[in-house]
Amino acid sequence: MPALSAGGMRFQHKWQDRPFWTIPSAAQKNLESCVRRALEHGIVHIETARHYGTSERQLGRILPLVERDSLIVQTKIAPHEDAQVFVKNFHESLARLRLDHVDLLALHGVNDRKLLEWSLRPGGCFEAAQRLREAGKARFIGFSTHAPLPVILEALRFGEARVGAGFDYVNLHYYFIMQRNWPAIVEATLRDMGVFIISPSDKGGKLYAPPQKLVELCAPLSPMAFNDLFCLSHPEVHTLSVGASRASDFDEHVAAVELTSRASELLPAIVERLRSAMLEATGAADPEAILHGVPEWQDAPGQLNLQTMLWLRNLARGWDLLEYGKMRFNMMGGADHWFPGAKPSGLRDIEPRVIAQAVSGSSQAEQIPALLRESLDLLGGAPVQRLSKS
Repeated sequence: MPALSAGGMRFQHKWQDRPFWTIPSAAQKNLESCVRRALEHGIVHIETARHYGTSERQLGRILPLVERDSLIVQTKIAPHEDAQVFVKNFHESLARLRLDHVDLLALHGVNDRKLLEWSLRPGGCFEAAQRLREAGKARFIGFSTHAPLPVILEALRFGEARVGAGFDYVNLHYYFIMQRNWPAIVEATLRDMGVFIISPSDKGGKLYAPPQKLVELCAPLSPMAFNDLFCLSHPEVHTLSVGASRASDFDEHVAAVELTSRASELLPAIVERLRSAMLEATGAADPEAILHGVPEWQDAPGQLNLQTMLWLRNLARGWDLLEYGKMRFNMMGGADHWFPGAKPSGLRDIEPRVIAQAVSGSSQAEQIPALLRESLDLLGGAPVQRLSKS
């Protein structure tokens, strides 16, 4: 695996599936220029998904023109209650890609216990994926996830009693601004699994459009280069997804990878500045420290995602990640299992004492109701849809 992957979720023409003949030639040329630039940089891992709109259809016009053995092609198929639907969707993806096999097949979005159960139960989607591998249609099987840590760990440990019975790799979230999945990376490493970081530049803070405060704190690196270097400084992390919209989007990431040998020289001072700024603004150097003792959304009053509300408030206060915070904050209530929790505006209907009781295990239980209200006032706004629904 290369240190960078060419993610196929942003260079496609539409998030909704469309026949190929409806795709403008300029849109197809843009995708092909992105793929060519990736290959020029040695980024031979091309990653897409069944639900990335026109991505697979468009890639199917260029990937068959490239020497197959030089590519690592990945697609992702969402788990389904009926494993035969999963298989049908995979074969449709293969036909769109115009390939006879993929190198990496991921169960896409194992984000909660229902989807985990659909994936891992006898006769479920993991077993179906194994049969596809036995038939030569896929070489390695993994899963992508936006799930809370306990669900990820359960998936990673699946099959541990049987050699070769579990997943080969995992696609998950891990960035400087969000490090709570580190135990999952350690668990994957113990099992010799590949670790693929999802969307470090977008989900990692909209780092392609960073606030000035973050730019200054990360100097002499850009925030994007800093985050890349931070992730890759951990040998347990194998590849970062670059969600390129145009060919030039790869260049800054490639430049960051070329600095990996200097990570121990460049990172410590930046990390110290970032932690100091967070400490000054919020009272804690780690924006996730406040989450200890705060229940997951399923167990919170009104099923509010209190953890995310507090975390995003800290990012906005400490590093001026206000636009990122607003974007993520206002997805809650409309992004189902991809970004769970009820609409944050529901906080207004819950008495502060009820919130304080729910977070009684936190050392900041008395302050949290006011911090949550501040989060709502600071970040609340019009609902935001996931890109795939926009």
